[in-house]
Amino acid sequence: MKYLNNAFVQFFNFIHQGVVTVIPNKDISYGVTIILVTLIIRLIILPLNIKQTKSSIIMSKIQPETKKIQDKYKNDPQKAQQEMMKLYKEKGVNPLGGCLPMLIQWPIFIALYYVFNNLQGINGVHFLWIQDLAKRDIILALLAGITTYYSGILMMPTGDNAQAKSTTTMNIAMSGFMVFISWSLKSALVLYWVINNLIQIAQTLIMKKVSDSKNHQ
Repeated sequence: MKYLNNAFVQFFNFIHQGVVTVIPNKDISYGVTIILVTLIIRLIILPLNIKQTKSSIIMSKIQPETKKIQDKYKNDPQKAQQEMMKLYKEKGVNPLGGCLPMLIQWPIFIALYYVFNNLQGINGVHFLWIQDLAKRDIILALLAGITTYYSGILMMPTGDNAQAKSTTTMNIAMSGFMVFISWSLKSALVLYWVINNLIQIAQTLIMKKVSDSKNHQ
């Protein structure tokens, strides 16, 4: 794990050195580097992320069918589960697909936590409204919670069944947790998380629009 963390530190410094040659002002260069690192990480995991996002979109669209199965076999939970699994297999979806992109992000998040705790250069660095990338920022903490919530909403199945309600509750809890934890983290790391969420939101909206366009053809 230490080797991976050190590799992330070297990777970040490598990107930052490249940015500094174009933008010598460190109040801008560190913020731009965080954005670039986020984009690079997103590109690396893009194939898996696209697959799981597609799965989540399909899950949302087949909610009426899953509701029918639940109503039909409400007195036989085992049969209902079998029919649900059959439907998921037929549609080629993973019922836990919407959670996987976020789970993938956690090891990266932990590695970047190590990076920003070992980068002395960010101390006192201003970026946008952030007074110091090495300190916490309440606006960023709130943005972390809001973007986490909205990103989760886009990936969740629709409807008022038990699964939808459970997922909604989990999403609210996760968003609240992100606000809480972000308030205790350095702004540099929370900035990464917010940018990452914004990219995920944009990607999901685009994929939903493409999917809707195909269905209307």
